[in-house]
Amino acid sequence: MPDSASFGWALLGPGSIARQFAAAVQGLPGTHVAAVWGRSADRAAAFVAAAGLPPQVAVADLHLLLASEAVQGVYVATTHPAHGPLVRAALAAGKPVVCEKPLTPGARETRELIELSRARGVFLMEALWTRCLPVYQGIARWLEEGRIGRLRSVASSFCFPAPYDPHSRLFDPRAGGGALLDIGIYNVAMTRWAIAAAARAGAAPQPTSRAVLAALAPTGVETSVAAQLGYADGTTAQFVCAFDRLADNGLTLHGSLGRIEVPTDFWQADAACLKRPGEDEVWLRLPHAVNGFEYEIAEAMRCIAAGAIESPLMPHDESLAIAQELDVLRGIAGAIASPDSASPA
Repeated sequence: MPDSASFGWALLGPGSIARQFAAAVQGLPGTHVAAVWGRSADRAAAFVAAAGLPPQVAVADLHLLLASEAVQGVYVATTHPAHGPLVRAALAAGKPVVCEKPLTPGARETRELIELSRARGVFLMEALWTRCLPVYQGIARWLEEGRIGRLRSVASSFCFPAPYDPHSRLFDPRAGGGALLDIGIYNVAMTRWAIAAAARAGAAPQPTSRAVLAALAPTGVETSVAAQLGYADGTTAQFVCAFDRLADNGLTLHGSLGRIEVPTDFWQADAACLKRPGEDEVWLRLPHAVNGFEYEIAEAMRCIAAGAIESPLMPHDESLAIAQELDVLRGIAGAIASPDSASPA
C-alpha cells in the first residue's frame, strides 16, 4: 500500500499509452496509481489486473474518482476528441491534469482549456513527454554553447506503415485521426523547441511560409504529410509524418559549424550525437530510468508541489501555438476537420 505522502495518479483511458504511464509511475518513488477509469468497466478492471494493481483501483464512477482525496493528479489518455470533456471535468473538480497530446484536436478548444486552467488556478500540461527527456536538456546546452554555430535548418521524420482501416483511430476523423495529430505533432513540437532553444527564446516564432504535400485516406484524414517551413530569420524546417512508409525517424539540427543528430525515434530519444568537421563525434547517452514517461511525471509533480499551473518545459502558450500550427497545416493539406470534442461516456 502506498504511504500517505505518496502522490496518487488517476488514469482516464486504460489503453496502451496509459500502460506506459502506469509503468513509469510504478517505477518512480513517491507516487502511485490511485485509480483507473474507462468507458468500459471491464477494460479498466483488466488494465488494473495486468498492471498488478489492487482490484479496487478500477473505478466505475468518474465523478467519485474526481472527488476522491486519494487522487492528486489526473492523466487523460483517451482518443483525442474525448480529451476536452475529461480535462474540463478534472479542472472543475480542482484536480491537476496531464493530458496526452494533442491536448485537443483544434486550437479553439485548446485555448478554452488553457483559459479554464488559468481561471481555476489548476495545473494543466500537455503530455509532450519528449520535451522532458534528459537528452534534450543536453542538446539545449550544446545549442546554448554555440557548438553548431547558428542553427540553419531542422529536419525530422516520424513514419510507420499502418494498414488502412476506416474504423481505426488512425484513419477515423471522429476519433481525431490523421498523421499530423497522431505523430506529426512531435515533428512540429520539437522543431519549435529546437528553434527556441537555439535562439535562447521562450518560444519559437510561427513560420512565415509553408509548403505542404499530403495524401489523404478515403475517410478524409491525412495519411502522409511532407512539409517545408520558412522563418523570418532564414531558418528552415522540413519534416515528414506518415502512416504509409518506414523512415529513420530521426531529428537533425543543421548549424553553420556542425550538426546534432538524434539518429532514430527522436520522440523517445536517449542518445544524440554532435558532429563538427575535423573533430571526433561527441555522443550524449542518457538511458531512461524506466521508459521515458517518468520525466514528464516528475516534472508535473514538481510544478504541482510548487503551486504552478503550467510547466516551463511545456507551457500553455506553446500548446496553443502548436495547436494553431497543426490547424494551419491540416487546412493546407485539405484534411477533413476533426470534431473539437466528443462525449467521454
